[in-house]
Parts: sequence; C-alpha cells; structure tokens
Amino acid sequence: MRRAILALVVTAVAACQPRDADAPTAPVDNPAQDVPPATAPRAPAQASASPPVDGAGRLGAGRLDFRGFGEAAFGAEADALRKAWGETLEGQPQEPGGCHYLVPAGGPEVFRFGFMIEGGRFVRVDVDTADVTAPGGGRVGMPRTELLRLYPDAEAQPHKYVDGGQYLRIRDPQGGAGVLLFETDAQGRVTRWRLGVPPQIDYVEGCS
Repeated sequence: MRRAILALVVTAVAACQPRDADAPTAPVDNPAQDVPPATAPRAPAQASASPPVDGAGRLGAGRLDFRGFGEAAFGAEADALRKAWGETLEGQPQEPGGCHYLVPAGGPEVFRFGFMIEGGRFVRVDVDTADVTAPGGGRVGMPRTELLRLYPDAEAQPHKYVDGGQYLRIRDPQGGAGVLLFETDAQGRVTRWRLGVPPQIDYVEGCS
C-alpha cells in the first residue's frame, strides 16, 4: 500500500515539471486563416488609376517665358510651335488665318491650357490649371497679396465680368514685347493666366 502511494506521488510530481524546450513536438496543422500575416500569401496589388496625361509638364523647366515656348518665339509660325512641343497639337481655324487654339492631342476634355494661333502665328498661351507655373512663380489659386510680392510692378485693372476681380498685367522685365496677365476673382485669387504679345494678350474672351 505504501509503495502504491509513493508511486502515485512520483507520477504527480513528474507531471508538474516544465517541459524541456528542446524536446521535439508533434507538428500541428494550422488552417489557412491562422497563418500569421508575415507568412501568409500577399493579396495581389490593385492597379492605381493614372491621371490623364496632357503634357502640362512640358511647359515647365523654364521652357515657357516672356519670349515664347522653347524654341518657338511669339510671332513664329505654327509649325515652329508644333516642332517645339514635340507631339501632336490639335486645332483648326474656322476660316483661313483665323484665331484658334492648338491643344495636345488626346488631352482631357476640360480646357487646361492652349496655344493661341492667329494669322498662322503663335501669339499667346492660356493656362487654367495650377499644374503650370508662370514665369516669375505665379500660379492658379495664388492669392493676390502673394502675387504682388512676386510682381511688384504689376498694373491692376478691373475685371470685365467679375465684380471685385482684377487683371494684373506684367510687362517683360527685359524690355521685350511679351506680357504676362493674371485674372483674379472677387476673393483676390488667381483663376487663370495668359502670356503673349499685344494685341492678342488683351483679348478677354479667348479669340475675341
């Protein structure tokens, strides 16, 4: 009887001892949902939508200034502008020599920028997007106060259609014929700008 009790005690003590960490263990089949994130297979990456490409970046890097665009100076023939752009530009006048715009082929339907052609010659650039910076640093969306810090010699004129809006006209600081003109709204923010030569720079309704 005493031996039987002693055997039970020894067995109980052995059961309470910690298991050797190096002892081999039987493999456990984990279901797929229990696989740790670090070892679980990755979900396929979803393709991100790309914004429409219209070539706005081509107007940067100093290619647009008071003289024109790249190698195409204001007053150059339209073919010189097409060559400077390097890709297809679309647009036709309603009558020979008439005023019209050339815009990048395949660009967005909403007007963002365009090159004005009149008499078969490049005379102006119109910009309606904040993606393009004007010579001197001005942009669409910029407040008038900041704009005047960049262009302290700007000449202010009342806007033809917007109460409280203005036109801010900046002449080429190098004495050339080029003019930069910003339009601001009633809150004093730039809504669009254009760069070109007279008389086309002062057309208030595009080609009119």
